[in-house]
Amino acid sequence: MDRNSNLVTVASKIENSDFILTRELMPPQPWWDNLEANFYKLPDDFELNFKTEMMVGGTATVDVALRTSVASLVSVLALPFGASPLKLQKDYNDSEIYKEKANSGDPSLFFKRPVRGVPIHEGPAGWPHFTPKHGSCVQLSFDSPFVPTNPRLRDGYLRNKNNMKATAQYWRHDSGPRPTICVIHGFMADPYWLNSMFLGLPWFYEQGYDILLYTLPHHGQRRGKWAPFSGAGYFSGGIANINESVAHSVHDFRIFMDYLEDQGVEKIGVTGISLGGYTASLLAAVEERLYFSVPNVPVVSLFDLMLQWFPASMVIKAGLRLSGIRIQEARHFMAVHCPLTYKPLIPKERLFIVGGAGDRLAPPKHARLLWEHWDQCMIHWFPGNHVLHLDRNLYLREMSNFLKKIDFSWSG
Repeated sequence: MDRNSNLVTVASKIENSDFILTRELMPPQPWWDNLEANFYKLPDDFELNFKTEMMVGGTATVDVALRTSVASLVSVLALPFGASPLKLQKDYNDSEIYKEKANSGDPSLFFKRPVRGVPIHEGPAGWPHFTPKHGSCVQLSFDSPFVPTNPRLRDGYLRNKNNMKATAQYWRHDSGPRPTICVIHGFMADPYWLNSMFLGLPWFYEQGYDILLYTLPHHGQRRGKWAPFSGAGYFSGGIANINESVAHSVHDFRIFMDYLEDQGVEKIGVTGISLGGYTASLLAAVEERLYFSVPNVPVVSLFDLMLQWFPASMVIKAGLRLSGIRIQEARHFMAVHCPLTYKPLIPKERLFIVGGAGDRLAPPKHARLLWEHWDQCMIHWFPGNHVLHLDRNLYLREMSNFLKKIDFSWSG
């Protein structure tokens, strides 16, 4: 990309019309200080032909309504516990624990490699589940040995026994281990059947890949006993709790990678949607064993995203004002797990981003930041929103071709 140019043309096309991005977003490091304070207010600007613009605008309107509903749920049932001025100030007193690790630019300081040899239990998969031809579908689980970095949070975090039981569903061929696509779901979207259908996973299985669907902390069976909805625990415990939840997500995923390697799997890649896309992007900077990363409609700054989710944003902004915490300081507090903080360990040729031009839950400017940070890796823009991917079959085919191109294949 020409840094002196005012326009950025993205290679992905829809009906022969380029997506043209009218500004550059990624600032110099440290990004948390140099990213515009009003980043969350910036328009998601593309220059589109009339037909595509109508498609994008229509799906964006639907997304705004959905975002408001989800944000209302979060603001009523989760944020009052995590974004109160007292809670924010208490968390901020611990912020140096996380800031110094972000400042280092070394992800290994926060994302410690888990111990090897954690026993993995294999059991029957819950219904409904995919029934693979010439293969099996099993439920994997283990008692997570994760311990929060912040000593103040340890007792409370570890008290949620459900959350400390890591789970995943594994589709494997009877003929032996294959290259495995690991899938990470989005916020509140943990059902295996939903992710299987949305991402065409049976189709990828039929192409010869094994599939592992990973459940994030605080979701699904990991949901706390009194959690009002799946995923509530991710955001109800305050900023420090979010930091530790992301660390926990990475920690347990790496143990499942150890398991796959012990089964003889030689190539492992990751893809994820929304919050799962955030995790997949982060893993690209943490886990050198990953063969590829394909974040789908990813978030890249959780704090900036929350500032855009009305009415939850009102709760957060009020808490920040009353606590005297600036936007840059809050970003710095959460930068320890932001993909923008670290250089990816995966070569550019094995990185692929999928973004929705009409997405207003994880707005396109987040995918844009990641794309620029990843040195303009392969990217596909579709003219839909967060949940309505209008050319999903097209980008799934692109993803399939991408996997073949990078030699993520089975030679049996």
